[in-house]
Amino acid sequence: MLIPNSMGMLKQLRVPLAIIYLSVAAVTLLLFLSFFFSAEFFSDKVDQKELARLRAENNQLTDKYERLRWSMAEVESRYDELVDKEVHLRSLFDLPAIEPQQRQLGIGGPVPPALGSMSEVETVAYVTEEEVNRLLKLSEFELQKYAEVENSLFELKDRLDHTPSIWPTTGWISRGFGMKYDPFTGYKQMHRGLDIANHRGTPIVTTADGRVVSIRRNSDMGKTIILDHGYGFQTRYAHLSKIEVKRGQTVKRGDVIGLMGSTGYSTGPHLHYEVIRNGQCLNPMKYILNEM
Repeated sequence: MLIPNSMGMLKQLRVPLAIIYLSVAAVTLLLFLSFFFSAEFFSDKVDQKELARLRAENNQLTDKYERLRWSMAEVESRYDELVDKEVHLRSLFDLPAIEPQQRQLGIGGPVPPALGSMSEVETVAYVTEEEVNRLLKLSEFELQKYAEVENSLFELKDRLDHTPSIWPTTGWISRGFGMKYDPFTGYKQMHRGLDIANHRGTPIVTTADGRVVSIRRNSDMGKTIILDHGYGFQTRYAHLSKIEVKRGQTVKRGDVIGLMGSTGYSTGPHLHYEVIRNGQCLNPMKYILNEM
């Protein structure tokens, strides 16, 4: 029923109930379709943007992995240089060599089943990770071997520090090691050390790191110092005029331990110097590496 203003005529319109239901249904369907296609449209737009972003990220990751692989190639090259240096050090100091096969740290096992279904980026990532793990294991192994070399060199240095190797004083060799004529008797007899003559009071130094184990005075050697250097080595310094160390004292190579004199069985100021190893007297000249 249509009701106009006060001047118009009243009109009546009949609409079947089915048409009203169909109209409501049609409007509802149109609204639904409108929302559906709008959602699909915007969803498609979002998916395209996301896909483009993911593709860009994949490309960036691929480039990064490629650069990383180049860097690892350089790292492996430097690792090989370190191995060569370690081999050279072992050869130089006569240390036990390492077999090349031992350095490979061999591992094995089946190829992961998922590797065949991986994308290109995933495959590159997997291979790169495996390469990084391999280099980490190799570097850890090499660090252990360098530690072995370092310990061996420290032991060697300690041994060298405790091995007699320098002149115990300055002066002139008045009598050498071996069968020599005795200045008092005129007969040949074994002279177990080296006699170095100089002015009274000339400093006497220790020829290697060690510890004072004996300080004594007798009619033959006069004032005498005996040092123990370890590794079977001992040194004896006799005919001193003055002793500058005490028993049990630790000394370093080059430390002054006394002054030259002529005490005991002596014809004048000199040092009688002996090198003893495992109880046997050796030629001191074989244990003097520096110039006087």
